[in-house]
Amino acid sequence: MLFERMEKYDYEQVVFCHDKVSGLKAIIAIHDTTLGPALGGCRMWPYETEEEALEDVLRLARGMTHKNAAAGLNLGGGKTVIIGDPRKDKSEAMFRALGRYVESLNGRYIIAEDVGTTVSDMDMIHEETDYVTGISESYGSSGNPSPMTALGVYSAMKRTALEAFGTDSLDGKTISVQGVGNVAYALCELLHNEGSKLVVTDINQEAVNRAVEAFGAKAVAPDEVYDAEADIFAPCALGGILNDTTIPRLRVAAICGSANNQLLQTDRHGEMVADRGILYAPDYIVNAGGVINVADELSSYNEDRAQHKIKEIYGQIGKVFEIAKAEGMTPAHAANRMAENRIQSMRHVKSSFLRTENSLLSRR
Repeated sequence: MLFERMEKYDYEQVVFCHDKVSGLKAIIAIHDTTLGPALGGCRMWPYETEEEALEDVLRLARGMTHKNAAAGLNLGGGKTVIIGDPRKDKSEAMFRALGRYVESLNGRYIIAEDVGTTVSDMDMIHEETDYVTGISESYGSSGNPSPMTALGVYSAMKRTALEAFGTDSLDGKTISVQGVGNVAYALCELLHNEGSKLVVTDINQEAVNRAVEAFGAKAVAPDEVYDAEADIFAPCALGGILNDTTIPRLRVAAICGSANNQLLQTDRHGEMVADRGILYAPDYIVNAGGVINVADELSSYNEDRAQHKIKEIYGQIGKVFEIAKAEGMTPAHAANRMAENRIQSMRHVKSSFLRTENSLLSRR
């Protein structure tokens, strides 16, 4: 079954990582390295089953291939998931064991933080490998990528507003934000400073209270956010939230948020959103600011350069909308086409990434 899935979607490698002493149970998936080494974050989550963890890492790795390609990065797609509760199961031994697994891949995969992991976790991985980004600034890195991810979402939202309303100004626009974690809080600050009206929700009441106090946001219950009347809906929590149940309830003109894999089924639910007359900004274009930022670390990090590249997401979203209109397809399909066209154009001139300087042949 696994090899059938790998063959169908062209996965290159899946690595199962186990360390009995630390309790590490992790999976690294490398989807495609046509454009360069696979770069993707490390998610730690209390998956109910190993099958659920495998499904998630495969889906996320493939998404990173599209995200990196569409962002114009010379990087492929990969991902790591750790099975465990990030609130109680973390240890130095666990992350250092994972770092040794990453090191064993000889640069085919570069790890970064994601849901459930932090800069300090990446620092522990860095003790065992240099193939890690998003580490502490004391190492010459960029630190927490959340503000940069938020900057990208903000840029994408302004271009989405231009498409939906004829102006990219968000002053006076009502934005409903689902999830008020690190990225979404930074996004709310940018929106508040421009004069947007905010409606927020989160399963963490403290996060909601913080946004209400700082930005004068209106709080709603988690399930009520789908019924909130707003100009733009910004999903910034978990994936799969645009589905048969939620889409008919939406009372917005556009969707633009930082969450990964927002459409439960790309084909079916992308069409459902379009049929409702709602403009959808594809998530992996919108939330590429974080990966663009950490990718800049690979060239000796420069914050101004990274910010300039992230702001180009405005234009990338515009290209997606143009392709969608010209080809009569949903924005989700247009984004996939844009990413896949870049990969295919390079496949003829580049082979799968291989660090020959580290190969057995070069050491003989």
